[in-house]
Amino acid sequence: MTPRSESPGSKSGNPAKQLTIKEQRAEQRALKVEAFKREQAKKRRTKKIGITAAIVAGVAIVALLVTSLILTSPRNASYSAGGSGAEIEGVETFTNTNNHVQAAVEYPQTPPAGGDHNPAWLNCGVYTEPQQNENAVHSLEHGAIWVTYDPSISAEDLDLLKTKLPRTHVILSPFEGLPSPIVLSGWDVQLQVDGASDERISEFFEEYWKSNDVPEPNASCTGAVDGPGKA
Repeated sequence: MTPRSESPGSKSGNPAKQLTIKEQRAEQRALKVEAFKREQAKKRRTKKIGITAAIVAGVAIVALLVTSLILTSPRNASYSAGGSGAEIEGVETFTNTNNHVQAAVEYPQTPPAGGDHNPAWLNCGVYTEPQQNENAVHSLEHGAIWVTYDPSISAEDLDLLKTKLPRTHVILSPFEGLPSPIVLSGWDVQLQVDGASDERISEFFEEYWKSNDVPEPNASCTGAVDGPGKA
């Protein structure tokens, strides 16, 4: 049999389907949408990673600050109120008057260890500036200990001194013209030491802090006058 000849315009086999212009445009739009979705997903992942990293970093910073405060903040020492009558080497005792006055007072001790004083007491606490004698002496009347230090002592010595302070009924402040670098004063008692490492500081607190031998034992050391430079 003689093969049938094909017409000039006919094609053999099964050629791929040719897309129309409309279909081509639809396919391009679909590709663009898919690319946009991938880009948005990538941005979301990057943002999530950034937020997580920021949270972790923030938690780490807070933890570091808390640890730093714990390590550097002085802890309050603990003492028994009153005393047992123990003798402490170097402690001087006095007999001072005890009147409320409005005028300035010339005290026989430097710093004062009792005497006439202002009707308003100095609120206990840590001060970075010198305080008014007449207000601080009133605090001594309530059983507080006034710890004064020469402004020239080292920062290390001052930090060590702070660790020996109780939580209440204590005043810490600089004082010009002290007879020694550090002086501890209670009502009619006083101790001079050369440095914060002196063991007698703790002994003095144990014996004279919140003493029952003061004119007004167990009276408050808050609720009156805040001096300058209170920390």
